[in-house]
Amino acid sequence: MSVINQLPFERPIYDLEEQLKKIEQEPDPTPNTKDAIRNMRLEITRMKREIFANLDAWDTVKVARHPERPQTLDYLELVFDEFVELHGDRAMGDDRAILTGFAKLDGQKVMFVGQQKGRSLKERTECFYGCAHPEGYRKALSKMKMAEKFGIPIICLIDTPGAYPGIKAEEHGQAYNIAVNLREMSLLKTPIICVVIGEGGSGGALGIGIGDRIAVLQYAYYSVITPEGCAGILWKDVKFANEAANALKFTSQNLFDLGIIDEIIPEPLGGAHRDHRQMATALKASLAANLKELKELPSDQLVDLRYEKFRKIGMFNETGEIE
Repeated sequence: MSVINQLPFERPIYDLEEQLKKIEQEPDPTPNTKDAIRNMRLEITRMKREIFANLDAWDTVKVARHPERPQTLDYLELVFDEFVELHGDRAMGDDRAILTGFAKLDGQKVMFVGQQKGRSLKERTECFYGCAHPEGYRKALSKMKMAEKFGIPIICLIDTPGAYPGIKAEEHGQAYNIAVNLREMSLLKTPIICVVIGEGGSGGALGIGIGDRIAVLQYAYYSVITPEGCAGILWKDVKFANEAANALKFTSQNLFDLGIIDEIIPEPLGGAHRDHRQMATALKASLAANLKELKELPSDQLVDLRYEKFRKIGMFNETGEIE
């Protein structure tokens, strides 16, 4: 991995791995060298486990944004057997920040909806760094309604810092289209599984995030606002993003404890960016298990349970008598 992509708390691991690589390249290793190699491998594993078990919220954000973390296109290749992309919203255009189309998961046809950030500068520019415009949300909803019509389950992969914040997006109805998606997704009579694979920022994530099962990868985050946005509003300076991240309680464990999500999908030791294939295997197992369970529920019951699920989020008790 490029040094520039190494996170500060990961550097001791990479330094030790570099030492190990040099020792392993030595010809005709002695018994003492072999013992050193074994001990060093054990130490690397221990170090990974210890460091990643003690990440704070801001460190989790850094992992979720890692440049080499698997993105939607990576999972399309590693998890699904086929993918036929469907373009356009039938109104304005084809937003590349959201990919939609038919896919197959172990022979089961699904409607796939996912947010793509891009890796190169060219890809990121085309995908608006994963920040969708209104036409992206219209595209997603039109394809989800098609899935409902033909009784096809829907899988949504969420990875965005938020919806596109530009003036044109607002003029074209950004908030309205996200709100429509929330309403319509809550009523779709077909199973919906949503997984946050990296960043799950604000309404941009929620616009494709209403599902029967909500899962978050272990080192992803799902929040009403980015830490920088929160720090800018409450502390008037983005340098307080660390404090904002801790206050927002948006890590996978926080969300699970609060009852906001249904499942935490474990990542490979050291994070998903270290082993795309192993991460894809865990994601595929989760999707297959949830699909099998949801397919057995009648459509009316599915919608009722979805409604109850979201009604329970943010429950509170009132005390005192009302005059």
